[in-house]
This record gives sequence, structure tokens and C-alpha cells, in this order.
Amino acid sequence: MNGDDDEKSSGWFDLSSNFWRTILVVIAALLIFVGPTYLVYLLSHHFKVNYVASAVLGVALFLIGLALIGYLARKKVLT
Repeated sequence: MNGDDDEKSSGWFDLSSNFWRTILVVIAALLIFVGPTYLVYLLSHHFKVNYVASAVLGVALFLIGLALIGYLARKKVLT
């Protein structure tokens, strides 16, 4: 392997693979859009979880999604 492969490979995910790139972008999009909207609604209305707790979880998932997008942008997966 050369040095370029080592830079793009990070542990479990081979970021040179189009499959993992696509999966990570989809997961990030779901965390950003579904976490603070549908998940909060689902937890608070259908599972009777406290609204504040479900909103905090939604914000946490949103921030995790933003962090994942930032990570993918730094690794130049997103251009």
C-alpha cells in the first residue's frame, strides 16, 4: 500500500470505497434531518418520553450529524 491509501483509510471504514462514502453521507443526512424532527415527534408523542429529553436527544443527533459532515469534508469525501 502507498501513503495515499493510508490517509483515506480510517479504521473500520475504507473512505476510498464508494459504498462507505455513500453510506456515511446518508447516515449524516439522516442524523441531521430525521434526528431533530421525526425522532423527537416519535419519542414524545408515541413513546411518551418527556419532550425535553427527546428534544435534547434530537439536538445531540443533529450535532453528531454535523460533526460527521465536518469529518467527511476534512477527509475530502465531500467535494
